[in-house]
Amino acid sequence: MDKMGKILIVDDESMVTKTLSMLLGLEGFSNVETYNNPKEALKFLEKNEVDLIISDFIMPEMNGIDFLEIAKRYQEKVSMILLTGYADKENAIKAINTIGIFKYIEKPWDNKQLIMNVKNALIQTKLKKELDKKIIELENANKKLEEYSKNLEDIVEKRTEELSDVNSKLNAIITGCADGIVTFDFNSNIIDLNDAALNLFGQEKKEVISKNFFELVVNEKYSKTNLNNKENVFLRNYCLINYKKDIKIPVEISIAPVFNQKNNFYVAVIRDVTYQKENERLRDDFIATLTHDLRTPLLATISGLDFILDKSLGEINEKQFSLFSAMKKSSEDMLGLVNTLLEVYRYEAGKTYLCKTKFDILKLAQECKSELSPLAKKANMEIKIENNNSEIFVNADKNEIRRVLINLAGNAIKHSQKGTKVLINLEKQEHDLKVDVIDDGIGFEKGDCEKLFNRFSQGTNQKRSSSTGLGLYLSRQIIEAHNGKIYVESELNKGSKFTFELKNSINDCKVIL
Repeated sequence: MDKMGKILIVDDESMVTKTLSMLLGLEGFSNVETYNNPKEALKFLEKNEVDLIISDFIMPEMNGIDFLEIAKRYQEKVSMILLTGYADKENAIKAINTIGIFKYIEKPWDNKQLIMNVKNALIQTKLKKELDKKIIELENANKKLEEYSKNLEDIVEKRTEELSDVNSKLNAIITGCADGIVTFDFNSNIIDLNDAALNLFGQEKKEVISKNFFELVVNEKYSKTNLNNKENVFLRNYCLINYKKDIKIPVEISIAPVFNQKNNFYVAVIRDVTYQKENERLRDDFIATLTHDLRTPLLATISGLDFILDKSLGEINEKQFSLFSAMKKSSEDMLGLVNTLLEVYRYEAGKTYLCKTKFDILKLAQECKSELSPLAKKANMEIKIENNNSEIFVNADKNEIRRVLINLAGNAIKHSQKGTKVLINLEKQEHDLKVDVIDDGIGFEKGDCEKLFNRFSQGTNQKRSSSTGLGLYLSRQIIEAHNGKIYVESELNKGSKFTFELKNSINDCKVIL
């Protein structure tokens, strides 16, 4: 119940106004104004808003009906109660019909009935004001709706023109795009394609529509399950079959899913990479030829320096020995680089074939530890091997896995502080092998870890050493050739953990010699 409404009491008898004011005050109505002269009350109403007027009917200067009629002009929504005697009942009823007063109350009144009528009158005023507010809001909303309705046709026309313009531009882009663009449904059936794609396929549009997309672009390692998610897919090492020329065109394909209310489909952008592949082949052939031709003179140089160092060609002094030793070390480093480049080329060209045998990975790790012991001793470091089985026999290319272990552990020694340790952890996980190489080195930032296994990358923007950045790249090639994976977990200044996993490589049987 709202007891905060403002009440105006008008009666020529001060006793009545005081009595009513006191009664209302006891009921919690604190905002009450009283007047004994109706003309003074009207002056008050000109400048002040009230919620309820209680007026006597018989007053000397102006009767209650005339007063309320004038008050109604000032404040249209105010509720009114008329106090009247029994003999004035007929005039009071007339006032209800003429002015629209809320209630007339006969003198002497009943206090409870009076208070109840005051409360109801205040509620009526409040509802009238709220209704007026809603009517104004509705009128404003109607005006806005009318304005929007007037402009809606223009807006629709303008948007239609803009959409048509966008569609024209989009069609021009798709039609004139140098890359092939193909849309196909979730069953891989082709829906539509542009002219560039038709030129690549070497067929008419009617011959290609509804064909399976992955019968026209092929890769032995491809699995359609790769498209059963909402992520974009980038496909390398694919070939597009051109039946007209009876050739396979090397392509790279970007596939993105499109989801809407009507239907879902894929958009594939096909790029012909014949020129890039040819350049890569020429580059790799050049590197292979160069590295192969460099091996012979390097081997000859190392062999000649060995003759000098073992004094087969005569005595040499200490300074000469140091100089020739440094020359031999440099030649051996160069030979190692040449061999690494040659191996990288062979893996990339698919000319390396794994020679898998069954061997004990723990024994191989111990051999690698012995090989790296001089390097670790020089750095005052310890190499420790841990494993969850006494023997773990794997089926893999032993020499290639040795190369990976030597590279990972060697890097850990080179890039760790003196006096620390390198841990090689071998773990058998049912039929899978997991190998961790953990160091306390300088570590890598997260962004550097992502590019660590790229070719010619040292994995960091900061200078670490004079390495070529091929060791980890080659290690990745070797592990992936085993259908495994290699990755790193690292934090700057807190060390690194390099891990490679070989799936289904564990053999429970031992090697019988």
